[in-house]
Amino acid sequence: MIKTTGNITDDLSRNSDVYQDFQFFEQNFGGVMPLEIIIDTKAKNGIMNRSFMSKVDKMQNELSNYKEFSKPISYIEFVKYAHQVYTGNPKAYRVPNDRTLKKIGELIDTNNLNNFDLILTDEINSKARISLRMNDLSTPQMDTILTELNPKIDSIFNPKEFDVVITGTSRVFLEGTKFLVSNLSYSLLLVILLISIFMAWMFRSFRMVIVSLIPNLIPLLLTAAIMGYFSIPIKPSTILVFSIAFGISVDDTIHFLAKYRQELLESKWNIKKSVFNALEETGVSMIYTSVVLFFGFFVFVASDFGGTQALGLLVSITLLFAMLSNLLLLPALLLTLEKRLTTKSFKEPLIDIFEDKENIDVKTLKAKIK
Repeated sequence: MIKTTGNITDDLSRNSDVYQDFQFFEQNFGGVMPLEIIIDTKAKNGIMNRSFMSKVDKMQNELSNYKEFSKPISYIEFVKYAHQVYTGNPKAYRVPNDRTLKKIGELIDTNNLNNFDLILTDEINSKARISLRMNDLSTPQMDTILTELNPKIDSIFNPKEFDVVITGTSRVFLEGTKFLVSNLSYSLLLVILLISIFMAWMFRSFRMVIVSLIPNLIPLLLTAAIMGYFSIPIKPSTILVFSIAFGISVDDTIHFLAKYRQELLESKWNIKKSVFNALEETGVSMIYTSVVLFFGFFVFVASDFGGTQALGLLVSITLLFAMLSNLLLLPALLLTLEKRLTTKSFKEPLIDIFEDKENIDVKTLKAKIK
């Protein structure tokens, strides 16, 4: 049920003046997000060929059928207007024939009006640019339009003869969002792998790695379920939630398991006693740190920026679930599986832990004063 969006204005407050201005331009002018279609003819003065002009004109007519786009503009408008002026006929606003086009071209050269910088071409007239504006579309909507549009572009401009590039600020932003979403699973798996390696190095037990990951993966699944149920989309501002929350919540797991291993050595392998002693020692500190982190991230909910709100709310919820999972589920797993998890590797820890309960005779301490 989780959806993906990549709107530029998605995180803006719906009551802000900026968002209201965007809505006004979308309703009256076809949007403000720039979208450019660049056609490369691969030949000098290739865009001055009448057959190519007809193709560009046909492409613009196709683009005009999309209500999400504004009226497309290219150098063809200049050519049509020049034909209209040359003939003196208001109804002659169209691409001229080859003969008329040649005469218009001679007149333009004669009057030194061959600077095409303002009419969307390059210096050698090999590339034409169709410029238009579009509504603030989400990633799925843009993908749907491009899926429909690409075959039409290929049917008009043969890919073997022309290079067509669709670009613009909106397209770049949408492609960036798709890239972040596609790498979400990769980054999350990488975080899990790195933490698993650390846990394996610390406890030298594959079973303990599995047990330590379960209480931290369940909060992520619950958060994802909340996002899907309440229609909170995956976007650049919410993608970071999972990696951040997982990295913070696993700290409580390591804290608890390290104390649990220490208690095992003290209680001579009494698992039940070790679990409760570890929970008694670390439970309060886990609650304190989780509560501090919860309210620390929850403060972001007061922000007017939607991305900050979503990040603060989701991370806070995930950390709350992680705290409950580490306090309830992790001890339950240790008590249920018992000796299947506690291997002899616990007796020789890779990291020496100093006993905080060790009594030191003050009388044996001496201070040397020079």
